[in-house]
Amino acid sequence: MSDDATPRLGLPYVAAGQAQKHVTVNEAFARLDGLVQTAVVSRSLAVEPADPDDGALYILPGSATGEVWAGAEEGALIRFEAGGWQTVARRAGHLVWVSDETLALVFDGDDWRPLADFLAFEALDAATAPSGGRTRFAILEEDVTLAGATASTSMVIPARAIVFAVATRTLTAIIGATAYDCGLTGEPAKFGGALGAAAGSTNVGVIGPTAFYADSPVLLTGIGGDFTGGTVRVAIHLIQFDAPGA
Repeated sequence: MSDDATPRLGLPYVAAGQAQKHVTVNEAFARLDGLVQTAVVSRSLAVEPADPDDGALYILPGSATGEVWAGAEEGALIRFEAGGWQTVARRAGHLVWVSDETLALVFDGDDWRPLADFLAFEALDAATAPSGGRTRFAILEEDVTLAGATASTSMVIPARAIVFAVATRTLTAIIGATAYDCGLTGEPAKFGGALGAAAGSTNVGVIGPTAFYADSPVLLTGIGGDFTGGTVRVAIHLIQFDAPGA
């Protein structure tokens, strides 16, 4: 164990016989204020703000600029307090809320990843027959980076599945297109039309329910121009069926 600070959060210890103990205690309180119930303003703002709120916390993107930000590590947690910036230690498992995206992230030791990546829900058996026939509810999720006139999911609606809805969330603001459709080849707006390009925009495209007889990717189509940036999370809500065993 370090003699100077706690091993996980780096909270400074008060040394025996130390003068002005309040300085060390207040530093520990300040660090706790930033780390407990962690909420960051943004992870996409690349320009160091000139007049941030006291206590404002950010995750630094690549190529950040500013007197302090330019020298900090990409992905670092950085906090403004008492007129200055200070990086805050992050460890694997650290959970933060990103306010401008309404998104929870987890630090995996190398990068910040959506909490949903760690809570992936593949399938839930609703009924199982003695011979192995099954009915399964499932949600398939994927983050799609947008480029060009259209962007397709690599995941597919499985053949012989029944789909109830395809939902989307704009994770990072869409560039190029002013809005987008979510659908299929030949039905570009089946799950929603003219959807929001701003970060945090959501849509739940309820359909049918509709049966699909071939593997079918979900297609995102730009409106008002081609995609030149942005990320959309796609979630397919469906039921699958397994044939009985021999």
